[in-house]
Amino acid sequence: MMSKLFSQAALAPLMLAATVSAHAATWEIDPEDSKVIFKYSYSDTPYQGEFRNVQATFEIDPLSPSNCQIDVVIPIIDLEVGDEETESYMFDIELFDVDQFPTATFTADQCELTGVDSFTAKGMLTIRDQTQPIDFPFELSIDGARFNLTSEVTVQRLDFGVGQGYFANTSAIPNEVVVEVDVYADMLQ
Repeated sequence: MMSKLFSQAALAPLMLAATVSAHAATWEIDPEDSKVIFKYSYSDTPYQGEFRNVQATFEIDPLSPSNCQIDVVIPIIDLEVGDEETESYMFDIELFDVDQFPTATFTADQCELTGVDSFTAKGMLTIRDQTQPIDFPFELSIDGARFNLTSEVTVQRLDFGVGQGYFANTSAIPNEVVVEVDVYADMLQ
């Protein structure tokens, strides 16, 4: 089992190199085809929303995947949950406080190969001016000048101050928020 994983991991950079040139490439998110979904619950009822208009660039060298640069900006004001009242609460001072903190960011400059097309980016997530380290596992498939990156990661909202006053209570709203990423990006020329 270990030797199979090792051989697959050793071949991954070569497989990636077969689809792109042998130097670092810069990719830019296609916001029309990409989705960043967040899932949470309130009083044991599951809900989800979407971060829209996410901006992101990725620099990935298929022959040296550890050398990467990922920069993501999430405009909080563009989140959608399908209910104006809920969105109003989320934008308020006790949750995201968009008047003070209109964006969240994720940056990473180190990636680890964990499988044939699996990686973990080690980066920093900033929400409400609170920055915490985060491991961002993802799978990457490259098709010519376009790639698809998928991921699921759990964020502890209180680590970032998302939940003041009533919303700091985790009995109604758990601390864990699941973020699902399905991003398409195009290689810049």
